[in-house]
Amino acid sequence: MARFSNKNALMVAIHSSYEKLISLINSLPLNQREKEFTFDISNEKGAHWKRDKNIRDVLIHLYEWQILLIDWVKSNEAGIDKSFLPLEYNWKTYGLMNIEIWKKHQSTSFQESMTLLNQSHLDTMNILDSVDDYQLFLKGTYAGGSTIGQYFISVTVGHYDWAMKKIKKHSLQNHI
Repeated sequence: MARFSNKNALMVAIHSSYEKLISLINSLPLNQREKEFTFDISNEKGAHWKRDKNIRDVLIHLYEWQILLIDWVKSNEAGIDKSFLPLEYNWKTYGLMNIEIWKKHQSTSFQESMTLLNQSHLDTMNILDSVDDYQLFLKGTYAGGSTIGQYFISVTVGHYDWAMKKIKKHSLQNHI
């Protein structure tokens, strides 16, 4: 995962990565945007390959993780010591949370997932803009071993790259 030393560089990278993701989705024919994934996952590692069945599932995953980040930052900025993950999960069991996210959004439409992600992306960028540059990369600002910046990187640039990998695989499968 990329390393950043200041907020401006991180914001530029997030914006660029998000634009690439949206451009990739918009480059797909309309019928491919809602089509189920049919690519071979037999050699893929990671539960997400089996969990996510279409682009909507991927976008909702991005959205829900950004909501976690937004709530975490807002709570801690308000003086409420809150962990990043909901209390019933930890870094060994967050896969179960991802499954619950997936189940929760099975009736969400593709278009709604695009709208939700666009809003959470904008909200994430606004929250990032409000975080002090020094505080962003200072360990121990909030509970946990990572910096606030590392969480922003993970749920934006890192997740956007992950999403593009899956969507590109879907795109290639459907253009053969």
